[in-house]
Amino acid sequence: MDYPQEHIKPYGEEGTKAVQVERMFNHIAPTYDQLNHTLSMGIDRSWRRKAIHTLRPYHPQQILDIATGTGDFAILACRELQPQSLIGADISEGMMEVGREKVQQAGLADKVSFAREDCTALSFADATFDAVTVAFGVRNFEHLDIALGEMCRVLRPNGHLVILELSTPDRFPMKQLFTLYSKVVMPLIGKLISKDNSAYTYLPESIRAFPQGEVMQQAIRNAGFSQVRFRRLTFGICTLYVATK
Repeated sequence: MDYPQEHIKPYGEEGTKAVQVERMFNHIAPTYDQLNHTLSMGIDRSWRRKAIHTLRPYHPQQILDIATGTGDFAILACRELQPQSLIGADISEGMMEVGREKVQQAGLADKVSFAREDCTALSFADATFDAVTVAFGVRNFEHLDIALGEMCRVLRPNGHLVILELSTPDRFPMKQLFTLYSKVVMPLIGKLISKDNSAYTYLPESIRAFPQGEVMQQAIRNAGFSQVRFRRLTFGICTLYVATK
């Protein structure tokens, strides 16, 4: 299926979305964590915990964190779930370099590793992982259906997929407040901190265009998953999707 956000690029110029997303994240990597926590007012930490807690009953031992970025989700998942190993995969070496430093400081280098991966053509064998996670990354995928299919392929039977993604509230007054915040405040703060005018204009545009709720739920089902459910968090600013292979 063709999704609107697949055609939204950070810099709006010639070239693939994947190449532009990689360039954008390499550029903003040094300030990404500060921006992330500032723009979400720290609520992103509680969202990550809720997502990780959905995996606790299954005790996954081999975890793949796609679009791992600077490793916040990977580090927290490793601490909370105590897997044998966790691989953080991303296309941005700049983001993963920050993540590697954080993993070293956290004393988790024996469990958490990083790998540059294209989410539409993962290098891992079929049925490798007990759980696959994606936190705030799926809206950046150039080909969502292919990426979801790859996540299903590398999961073991009865393995679990957990996706966290920013979404657009659909009820008054949060819908109106979020529109104002995303169109005015988010680009301004992003520009001031990251010095990248395009990155935080792209962010709200990609959120608004991304398939949400039932549409995303069906896309996950179409990729081969069952028992797909979703839960809106913080008045719909974020959505948590959980599925079983």
